[in-house]
Amino acid sequence: MVTHFAREKLLYEDAKYHNAVFVGTDEEGIPRHAHKRSTNSYGKSFRLNVEGCDPRYSFHHIGTDGSLYVFEAPIDMLSYITLYPEDWQRHSYVACCGTSIQPVVKMLERMPQIHTVLLCMDNDEAGHLANQRMKNQLEANYTVERLVPENKDWNDDLTGIREQKCEVTAPCQSFG
Repeated sequence: MVTHFAREKLLYEDAKYHNAVFVGTDEEGIPRHAHKRSTNSYGKSFRLNVEGCDPRYSFHHIGTDGSLYVFEAPIDMLSYITLYPEDWQRHSYVACCGTSIQPVVKMLERMPQIHTVLLCMDNDEAGHLANQRMKNQLEANYTVERLVPENKDWNDDLTGIREQKCEVTAPCQSFG
């Protein structure tokens, strides 16, 4: 799945700092948005939208069915797809790179076949508030559902599952 986005030139590693860069494109496939996330395992991590980007065109995938999955962060979108890979390419996904509804509205404009919006925001106060705000704005025209991660976000859910598997199997042990 990560390979898919890398091949599409929507996900890459920047040369200078080795950050993950998530690219959002417009209707013509022209990059209009970039979101950087540090990949370091130690020290302070960061996430930021590159200055001058158009927030309406954040990291996304356009599928063929009538559903749109909405996430706060690109890493949560990828984590969710990893957790639920069956027919993932048929669905549409957008990472808001925050809690703004702008990328959702743009995706809905681009995709008139969408009838169901699945809000997959974080399981924290900001995510709950964004979920309610988006639901209020969308429910007149769309079926709106909420999918809630068990932990703070979908990446925490994925990390938790992987850690549980490592506790059960010896090959996951760290060797120093």
